[in-house]
Amino acid sequence: MLTLHHLGHSQSERILWLCEELGIPYELKRYTRDAVTRLSPPELKALHPLGAAPLIEDGDLLLAESAAIVEYLIARHGDGRLKPGADHPDFAPFLYWFHFANGNLQPVLLRRMTLGRALPANHPVLEATQERLDKVLALVEERLGQAPYFAGAEFTAADIMSVFSLTTMRLFMPVDLAPYPNIRAYLQRIGERPAYRRAMAKGDPDLKPLLT
Repeated sequence: MLTLHHLGHSQSERILWLCEELGIPYELKRYTRDAVTRLSPPELKALHPLGAAPLIEDGDLLLAESAAIVEYLIARHGDGRLKPGADHPDFAPFLYWFHFANGNLQPVLLRRMTLGRALPANHPVLEATQERLDKVLALVEERLGQAPYFAGAEFTAADIMSVFSLTTMRLFMPVDLAPYPNIRAYLQRIGERPAYRRAMAKGDPDLKPLLT
């Protein structure tokens, strides 16, 4: 059986959610962040030199990086579900938004969080990063006004990749979603998915998902 190493309040919620959506059996091993540093505990660092989470074991395979794990599980255990085929009209939008999550959305949130702790509020680098974050969120808002899901009409792995940054990441980098009605409506749709509810309850039972 697949073993999923899950760090609480982290991007590894993506893999829990994917397994629940696809009905992939898995053994869950949960880890808690260090209370002081908020980083991975020694137990995870013993498995991966970066203390990475998510981390899966599938037979002899040990695999990190959430996007790589999502693609692997869809290909090996999901019969290609949650990913449009190359001849599907939503294929290119799927690819764009799948990679947008870790290529733009999550990195700019991390930069804004780090710089906000290190620089004064009026520092030009911090202001430029906030401007970039605003542009990224505006693009997401526009997209979710055009289609119910990131790739288009259907829920896909592009949504699984994106939701963490719009929800749990806000524990670390607060973002006011009041100016983004399409994002807020989208998160309400996500919150109604039984697989999402199961995943969050199993992985982070102490956390009420930040869907508003």
